[in-house]
Amino acid sequence: MLKSNEENSTVALKQSKRESPSIKTRAIRYLARREYSRQELRQKLRPYLQESENETTLEALLDELEQRGYLSDERFARSRVRLRSARYGNARLAYELKADGVSAGIIEKTLQDLGQSEYERARALWQKRFGVAPQDFKERGKQMRYLLARGFSMDVARRVIQSDDFEDYFVEAE
Repeated sequence: MLKSNEENSTVALKQSKRESPSIKTRAIRYLARREYSRQELRQKLRPYLQESENETTLEALLDELEQRGYLSDERFARSRVRLRSARYGNARLAYELKADGVSAGIIEKTLQDLGQSEYERARALWQKRFGVAPQDFKERGKQMRYLLARGFSMDVARRVIQSDDFEDYFVEAE
């Protein structure tokens, strides 16, 4: 059965009068999609505070979400590291987590719990991108910069790029 124009306009008017979702509803919707750090969720919810709400209300909500287990910086850190560890080194991962407001203790523990070592991850990334040892200083610099820009330490980058063929080249060049 088709609705008349009058009924359609009444439904549209009711929908337009609906209130926007509360910050608690928004927070739960965000957390249902993915993990957030406390700081990240605070920044995301801040623009939606109503006139009767303030920062104290927001902090109380975040505390409640943590107590109920919906919000966890540890889970957020594990999730972020799991997603990004194949492409980035420990320095980059730690920097990103710190920027998201995760405490230093949680960052350190999360990076220690990684399944692969930083060297193994760097080696796999280098193999995928280059696969062969550099033939000259210019190529070596390019490969080093690639790994360093992704947050791998100088020591790890150096170990990944070293090979017998490469060192023979430099011995002959001298």
